[in-house]
Amino acid sequence: MNDMTRSPQLSFDGARIRLRPLEKADAGLIEMHASDPRVAKMTLAIPHPLPPGATEAVIARAQDPSREQDIWAIDASANGGSEVVGLIGLKRLDQEKSEIMYWVAPAFWNNGTASDAVDTLLAANPLGNTTIFASVFQDNPASARVLTNAGFDYIGDAETFSVSRGAKAATWTYLRKLS
Repeated sequence: MNDMTRSPQLSFDGARIRLRPLEKADAGLIEMHASDPRVAKMTLAIPHPLPPGATEAVIARAQDPSREQDIWAIDASANGGSEVVGLIGLKRLDQEKSEIMYWVAPAFWNNGTASDAVDTLLAANPLGNTTIFASVFQDNPASARVLTNAGFDYIGDAETFSVSRGAKAATWTYLRKLS
């Protein structure tokens, strides 16, 4: 395998969710949830309104063998939920380092879904990372709690551009060492 070809993504079971690779059939649910302005506002890269073809482009990038980011659907169907309640991903940064990013649909906020997804991905550690970074907007303390509850340490403030906000926004940055 060369550096430009990635291994196929595996699925991982959490307490109440399953993380699985994205499928073309997920487009409708991803688009429905990602089109919600509350979701877009808390992400770096989801534009609002969501342009036509954006969801299909995300799925195509996730399935590309030379991808720089692995993305999983947060699937709650085994426990009576929806097949897609959010997305979680790992963006490769450097040798054995990645950045974790996730979003969950508002109907699933404050019920442990994001925590279960983050904990499941960290336990699986599919990229063999030694260090995982994360950042959240400072007006999203719930997401900050997900990270700190998962063992991430706060390492500082920063500022980054948000597509949906059309402006820079203050963030908190976190780090988690994995053994």
